[in-house]
Amino acid sequence: MRSFRKELWFNIPGRRAFINITPQVVACLQESGIQEGLLLVNAMHITASVYINDDESGLLQDYDDWLEELAPHEPVSHYRHNRTGEDNGDAHLKRQIMGREVVVAITDGRLDFGPWEQIFYGEFDGRRSKRVLVKIIGE
Repeated sequence: MRSFRKELWFNIPGRRAFINITPQVVACLQESGIQEGLLLVNAMHITASVYINDDESGLLQDYDDWLEELAPHEPVSHYRHNRTGEDNGDAHLKRQIMGREVVVAITDGRLDFGPWEQIFYGEFDGRRSKRVLVKIIGE
């Protein structure tokens, strides 16, 4: 069994964004040479997320609207976490809802996706560099 590890770096200029990272993940898979196995993608920051869904602009806006309704950024005084001097209490909650990681099967050197599935990086407290880990194991 072999393993492969690579970090993808993102610096989102705004507070929130949803980025389709499937092409970068596929490039990692190709670089690994692994044909059969499992691929893990996880956000390495507690205010960011990795998830799988459809790459459709209306859905991405629905996510943003829904998350902002569930955990609005303003007023920042609403969150006890922000009493530490931070202003990202909402981002921690949004990450919890959207999840930390995804695992995808690899079959014949390809991601074993269902129809329309894509891998996304969700940023909820941007404006600085953050990492996403891609770890692949298999043969």
